[in-house]
Amino acid sequence: MSRKKLTRRQFVTATALSSAALVTAPYVRGAYAAGKLTIGFWDHWVPNANKASTDLVNEWAAKEKVEVSLDYITSQGNKDILTIAAEAQAKSGHDILRMASWWPHANSELVEPMNDIMDPIVKENGAVNGTVSYLGQLDGKWMGVPSCIGSQIKGPCSRIDLMKKYANIDVQALYPAGSPPKADDWTLDTFLKAAEACHKGGFPFGIGLGETSDSVDTCGAIFQSFGAQLVDAKGNLTVKTDEVRQALEYYKKLIAFLPPDVPAWDDASNNKWLISGKGAMIMNPPSAWAVAKRDAPQVAEQCWTHGFPSGPKGRFAPYLPNFWTVWNFSKNKEAAKSLLVHLSKPSSIEKLVEASGGYDLPAFEKLTTLKTWAEAEPPKGTLYHYPNPYNHQKLSIAASPAPPKIAQQIYAQATLTKMCLRYYQGEAMEKTLAWAEGECEGFMRS
Repeated sequence: MSRKKLTRRQFVTATALSSAALVTAPYVRGAYAAGKLTIGFWDHWVPNANKASTDLVNEWAAKEKVEVSLDYITSQGNKDILTIAAEAQAKSGHDILRMASWWPHANSELVEPMNDIMDPIVKENGAVNGTVSYLGQLDGKWMGVPSCIGSQIKGPCSRIDLMKKYANIDVQALYPAGSPPKADDWTLDTFLKAAEACHKGGFPFGIGLGETSDSVDTCGAIFQSFGAQLVDAKGNLTVKTDEVRQALEYYKKLIAFLPPDVPAWDDASNNKWLISGKGAMIMNPPSAWAVAKRDAPQVAEQCWTHGFPSGPKGRFAPYLPNFWTVWNFSKNKEAAKSLLVHLSKPSSIEKLVEASGGYDLPAFEKLTTLKTWAEAEPPKGTLYHYPNPYNHQKLSIAASPAPPKIAQQIYAQATLTKMCLRYYQGEAMEKTLAWAEGECEGFMRS
């Protein structure tokens, strides 16, 4: 099977496309005394979210008297990744550039250390979760500042009515608005029984088994719930373990209760499944619910976002953080860091979360109870448990705790979902494990 291109070096050939990755008419503020600063932010899918970012940048620029040029770079067509690759090769580009999840590690030798500003940011906002440390640090060096913009948990979004009717589960009672979870019985075994019941009722769970992020993220959390790792933190192969076998056996049972076309699903498929009214649950941040408010309000008013089911080794939620990074070839590092401190203030983060409708998640422990999540509706309280306010589950990313440059390959090649499909479709367990082991050996050499 052919492999997708993903490493920074592999993207070098795409340099010529970099101009297409940028917004062609960036916002430019007037010249002031403290130099210039160029910024590349993610182009948010929520209509008013970019305006909130722009306003905060303008507020800082006016105070500090810095001329700013701000581009919003789409992730469609991997244009954000192409931009990272082109700037890394050219050693020229934005002073501040947003990088998603794996990319700070992939460019670790080219990004400016951020410890001098991260220490006071953490002191003010609280500790970051383990996945942010895993992806944002290397040998004690902070390679970026966690950005709430675009950071997300991809936990269950359930239909209140369908889960009650077919699975006899009251998700609002498990995760009551304004109160701690009462979810000790919300386990993978309960989840599997609910999947079977909703499938028999004609409203299957919409969980993808494709090769894009949403499918991989769910698979990663379930594997971690069994303690299943393909490569451990020290870089040792751990494919042929009882934990991996248990995870594959579980997925074989689960797939039987999912829509038959889930191997072909992409990141839009589960959203469409929920909004269409066909499914009792998907794994997603509040984007599907937000679209349903507009396009299918009768669906939106029955949605409840809540925690992941627990497995033998704990309760893990799929989490994808973003980072603001500064290139070490930036011409205005001091101004760049000053702006990132401003964007990381609690008041700034609250404005960004509000503008995103609660989609964006801060990485800091003191900022998981903002009013946006408590007040979101319909129904009232539907997003209360989305930011993990009681630290009820461990935020994780698929393929961890493998060294990030290996884990990135496992993630991008969708090795976990491919394993599950191979085994479900009749391949012998040991053959599936041998295939995965060979894949991981290849990632270690690349």
